[in-house]
Amino acid sequence: MEFLPDISKWTQALLRWGHVFFAILWVGTSFTFNYLDNKLPKNSKAEDIEAEGILQHSGYYYKLTRYHGAPQGVPKNVILWKYTSYLTFLSGIALLILIYFVNADILMVDKRVNENISPSIAIVISILSIIGSWLIYDFICKSKLINYKIIFPIVLLIIGTAISFGLTKIYGQRFAFLQSGIILGSIMTMNVFFVIAPNGKKIALSASKNEKFDLNLSLRAKVRSVHNNIITLLVLFIMLSGHASFVWASKYNWIILFILAIIFGMIQHYINLNNKKESN
Repeated sequence: MEFLPDISKWTQALLRWGHVFFAILWVGTSFTFNYLDNKLPKNSKAEDIEAEGILQHSGYYYKLTRYHGAPQGVPKNVILWKYTSYLTFLSGIALLILIYFVNADILMVDKRVNENISPSIAIVISILSIIGSWLIYDFICKSKLINYKIIFPIVLLIIGTAISFGLTKIYGQRFAFLQSGIILGSIMTMNVFFVIAPNGKKIALSASKNEKFDLNLSLRAKVRSVHNNIITLLVLFIMLSGHASFVWASKYNWIILFILAIIFGMIQHYINLNNKKESN
């Protein structure tokens, strides 16, 4: 059975490759559509067209049009970008299980941090923190707080910081930092699975039947898409943090995470605002 260790190593290597590859595809399409939403010049002449523009790539020109609602003659096989998100999530969960859950006593539990946490309890807390964080975030998004553009992100930032601090009291420094990224990445995928993709499917179905649809479906999906866009830079940094031990090895890594969340969030928010101003 000497070949089993090699199979395990190859499986992990391919999953890592797949996780990064799918993440590149997901982030690429996400950033592209958010860029186009902000950058396409507004059209004030046509009633049904909201914005349009022309792109050039590899010597070819592409005309892009964004409609107020659904245009006439929408085909049933409208492309919905969701599978790159799902594959990124599934490959990440597979890595979480194969690398960390299987070796929880070494890679997750640190008796110097908490001697009362067993590997099985550490795994359960990891899973529950992912599910619980999504439920809290989704509840706040559906509350009236979503209407307050300043209070809403501050509340989420405070809750996120509290969770990341709590994780440092349960896990070793490296996994505590990584678990914060796992939670954020999972929320991004759940946004796609529970809101963005279902709303897009309902809109596409109504359009194919030439029926009017609730524009709130588009607005709610767009809000979640923007949230994903804002936290992407932070999630990518955490994904690569294994190569920067000085970040997660600090006992104040939760404060570092708090500062990075503000910096990366403000950078992306500024880019979005700047693109939106230029398109008006």
